[in-house]
Amino acid sequence: MSAATTGRPDRERTARIDVNRHRDAAEERHRATASEESCPGVVPPAECCRGVVPAGARSIDEILAAARARLRRLEPEEAHLAVRAGAVLVDIRPAAQRAATGAVPGALIVERNVLEWRFDPRSTSRLPIADRYDLPVIVLCHEGYTSSLAAAALHDLGLHRATDVIGGFVAWHRVGLPAFGPTALLAPSSRTVAPETTRRAFT
Repeated sequence: MSAATTGRPDRERTARIDVNRHRDAAEERHRATASEESCPGVVPPAECCRGVVPAGARSIDEILAAARARLRRLEPEEAHLAVRAGAVLVDIRPAAQRAATGAVPGALIVERNVLEWRFDPRSTSRLPIADRYDLPVIVLCHEGYTSSLAAAALHDLGLHRATDVIGGFVAWHRVGLPAFGPTALLAPSSRTVAPETTRRAFT
């Protein structure tokens, strides 16, 4: 048996060790750099990102980018001017978040889970103002992420002028636009969609 043949198992073992070492190092770097936002929950980042991606699946970053590509998004100052010109500002944040961080005077409060039912002109649960497809709707969330997905959903309904606020309420407040401060949780105002209306959407 030649020296080259004798040494082959050792070289193969060394190669496998090197591959495993590189893989472990890569996973360790992933754990160190992956944020809770990219890999949410209690599953370690290296675990939740494993596996074969199903055909047609898109990451949330891809979905968000596709949604925003359909919108002409507005900076807070632009949104404020559009509202003064007649656009409808719709705050989709939950009540607890509005109470904790503040609210925009005059904004129409329609929480995200019923948004499509309230603005589809063909829905029996629509709001009175949602009677046309060219209604200029500006969606506001906390930081401008959920609002982009919500505005794209309104486009799917045919509301082609729907858009959202870049940076959400955080950016709106930061630039000093009109806003109420944090408050205790209050009963729904006349600008809030009544709970019984919400229930009718699902009956």
